[in-house]
Amino acid sequence: MRVIGVIPARFGSTRLPGKPLKDLCGKSVLQRVYENALLAKSLDDVIVACDDDRILNEVSRFGGKAVMTAVSHPNGSSRAAEVVKDMDMDIDFVINIQGDEPFVSPDIIDELADLLLSDKELYCATLCTKVAPEEYGNPNVVKVVRDLKGNALYFSRSLIPYPRNEIKNSVFEHVGMYGYSKDFLITYAGLSETPLSEIESLEQLKVLEHGYSMRVFETKYAYNALSIDTIEDLEKARTLFSAAEKGNPGGAL
Repeated sequence: MRVIGVIPARFGSTRLPGKPLKDLCGKSVLQRVYENALLAKSLDDVIVACDDDRILNEVSRFGGKAVMTAVSHPNGSSRAAEVVKDMDMDIDFVINIQGDEPFVSPDIIDELADLLLSDKELYCATLCTKVAPEEYGNPNVVKVVRDLKGNALYFSRSLIPYPRNEIKNSVFEHVGMYGYSKDFLITYAGLSETPLSEIESLEQLKVLEHGYSMRVFETKYAYNALSIDTIEDLEKARTLFSAAEKGNPGGAL
């Protein structure tokens, strides 16, 4: 079975325009993501889904593969669907890898791909990890609650479940990566936008609001959730990469 990784990358970020092209210790943010994705053993191919010639040219410069997509996509999964819809090669699963997470782990990509490949009933899956208490109130840390079968009940930027009494359960953060069967990804892209997805600005809620299930597995790997959304994020990432390059094991991937 064939699994490909698609990295949606758009130029027009509101808070940090052109962020895929920002320099991150000698390489662009996008190149960092792409090179990490290439290290995943499960992926038969890695493709950037872009919306601007500047991104297309950058991918060409570092020797990657890219496909130009429409500017108007509402989210990354929709953009990824355009890439795979008419591809000639046989594709069974697509891993949607966030284009602004330069610390993305190849192990986590492989983990998600292996979980999809091992269960014939899965058509949509993602990962989660335990949240540190100091992040409970951080709206940039997306939380998820699951049913007893491991399917997502809800994703939110707020703390869920609400601790009316002492918190005795673990709070889980959503790992920003999605695995879809090719057929379901195309189905997803054709679904109408939904109220909760728009309110929370979380593309995965559209799956739930339309009555589909999304399996959520707890990852066994460390997850660095730093995404490049602001100049402050970029400076933090530069500090982490610099520390790693100097041999600091606590620095970065």
